[in-house]
Order: sequence, then C-alpha cells, then structure tokens
Amino acid sequence: MSMNDKVILVTGAAKRIGRSIALALASEGARVAIHYNESEADARATAAECGDAPIFQANLENVGDIRAMIDRVAHHFGRLDGLVNNAGRFTRIDPLEIEEKDWDFIHSVNLKSVFFCCQAAARVMLPAGGGHIVNISSLGALRPWAEHSHYCASKAGVVMLTKCLAKAWAPKIAVNTVAPGAIPFDKIDERTADFIAATPAGRAGTGEDVAEAVLFLLKSTRFITGQLIAVDGGLSLR
Repeated sequence: MSMNDKVILVTGAAKRIGRSIALALASEGARVAIHYNESEADARATAAECGDAPIFQANLENVGDIRAMIDRVAHHFGRLDGLVNNAGRFTRIDPLEIEEKDWDFIHSVNLKSVFFCCQAAARVMLPAGGGHIVNISSLGALRPWAEHSHYCASKAGVVMLTKCLAKAWAPKIAVNTVAPGAIPFDKIDERTADFIAATPAGRAGTGEDVAEAVLFLLKSTRFITGQLIAVDGGLSLR
C-alpha cells in the first residue's frame, strides 16, 4: 500500500524515534499529524521538516485529552488512516524503591494511553473501512531488566494489548507492534554500551531503523496483524 496522501498520527513525534518515524512517513508522501505534550518547539521543528505538518497538543495521561486530540485530527484531515503509538516514558528504579507515583508515571503513558489512543482511533477508522495501528513496545517487553520492572511490565502489556486489539478489530484494522533494542540518541552510558556490545549486528540501532519497520507495517496487507517486529540487531536472541 502506498503511503501517499494517507493520514497518519504519530504520538510523541517531536523528538527521537517519533521524529524519525514522522520524517520517514512524510518522505513517503503521508500526511502526518504531529502529537506533542510539552515539547512544542521541537514539535514545530519536526512539523516544518514534514512539509509544515499540523501539530496537536495533548496530555496522554488524560483520556479526555486523547479523545479530543483524535477528534481534532479527524476533523482537520477528514479521516484517519493510521496511528503510531510512539510516546513513552523510561525510568530506572530499584523495584524495592518503586512507589505508586513511579508506577503510575510509567503506566499512565506507556500502557494506559496506548489503549485509549487505539480505542479513539478505532472509533474513527472502523466506520470508514479500517486502517493500521503500530504500537512501539520495547526489548524490555521481551527481556527482564532488574531495575526496570515497572517499565518492562508496561511494555509487555503493550505487546499483549496489541494482540488483543488485533483480534478484536480484524479484518478492518491491522494492529502490530515494533520493539526497539538499543537506540541511543543521547550520550551512551555504560549500560547502553553493554547492550550495543552484545548486539549481534555489531552496532547501535537508529531511529531510521525503527521507522523502516513501522513503515513496513503501515504499508502492509491487513493480513499481517497481531505481530511483533524486534528492531534490535538480534539482541533479543542473546
């Protein structure tokens, strides 16, 4: 399927992996909707590189904000063909030190918002004939990290949520997930360096690597649904 003129919403599109996905979509001719929460300047910069794409602010911790955002996107473009749930949070805490606020900080965006973004998008897509949803999970959904139990649990939830929604909305909406491995954007710390050293591909991943997998799923037949693509250079095989 060609991406030309397809309307795709990317959450957390202002920076990092989300920005890479938005740029890749725009280069394929898609009409990209750029979501951001607080990073307005970065969102505007990304939007400018995407042919002056429109930006949409929403606090994904708030279900009302999510539903209003999807409504604004659908109203602006007249339809919605695809959704990429990229926005996420990451913290490192000893599991003995995790408090309720730490758990909720991660899960409110990494899992709860993913479900409600999917739900709101499906309410637009299903009456119009369907579409594609790609949820960004993580290598942490597949491998346990001792000081990231709250994060790993949230991303594992995204994988199962993807499978449930794929089953619920087939054949009209294909729902798949991409699990990135080590994709550094900032200074590489010792832990990330260890991940890179253990990666069979022999290098760190890039935002463009992740975007390529997302594009594949958005362009593919809806017969591919409920699937996970690990973009990790083979690290999950270790």
